[in-house]
Amino acid sequence: MSLSDQISSQVLLHSEDSDGAVGVVRNDVAPRWGGPPLHHHEFDEAFHVLAGELTFQLGEEVFTAGPGQHVFVPGGAVHTLANLGDAPASYLLTITPGGFERYFDPEASDDYPETIVVGPQIGAPTR
Repeated sequence: MSLSDQISSQVLLHSEDSDGAVGVVRNDVAPRWGGPPLHHHEFDEAFHVLAGELTFQLGEEVFTAGPGQHVFVPGGAVHTLANLGDAPASYLLTITPGGFERYFDPEASDDYPETIVVGPQIGAPTR
């Protein structure tokens, strides 16, 4: 199953509509979605879980968040998330300053802030 089969994204607010201040994306993810590899970047992210449960890694801490819970990831923090459960999950992603929401929009330019991969997905085997 490809990544595009596992996640459906809708950009709700483009940074161009907020003078670059913020971007907002709704992501709906399939059960057992592995998420992105462990990474960091310069922008802040706030995750608001709408449905299901998501597993987050922030630094060395791994924890689960459910509907109505928020997770804030400051710029520079090493992090990732995944849906390790058997049910779909949904979350709102707020990005500030904006720009990275273009990553989720196939019609937008591919000019978005860089992310630096530093490790595997949550639950990925290590060698």
